[in-house]
Amino acid sequence: VQVAESGGGLVQSGGSMNLSCTASGTIFSFNNRAWYRQAPGMQRELVANMTIGGETNYADSVKGRFTIASGDAKNTVYLQMDSLKPEDTAVYYCFLKITWLPDPYEFWGQGTQVTVSS
Repeated sequence: VQVAESGGGLVQSGGSMNLSCTASGTIFSFNNRAWYRQAPGMQRELVANMTIGGETNYADSVKGRFTIASGDAKNTVYLQMDSLKPEDTAVYYCFLKITWLPDPYEFWGQGTQVTVSS
């Protein structure tokens, strides 16, 4: 399974950015899709996640500014980021998981850098 992310880069404070993540090489559809981020010197933290049923969960720091959504294509997930702040600067990782298989079936993307300038 390969997980590919795209959409990172440099943006000014208050700007917007959309991250994309697509998994290939599997017959399964991931029922739990999430975005994490890791800033320099910090632990990786959950930004947002969603279930295949549409339930979503957001970190308090991004509520009302970020939106996670599935794409029409199989195993695609997006993160729309609005009103970006310098403290959102981090490497963002896509995380895809199937929870109903008996053995762990979860994959991380390689990460994409998001830098918000003040």
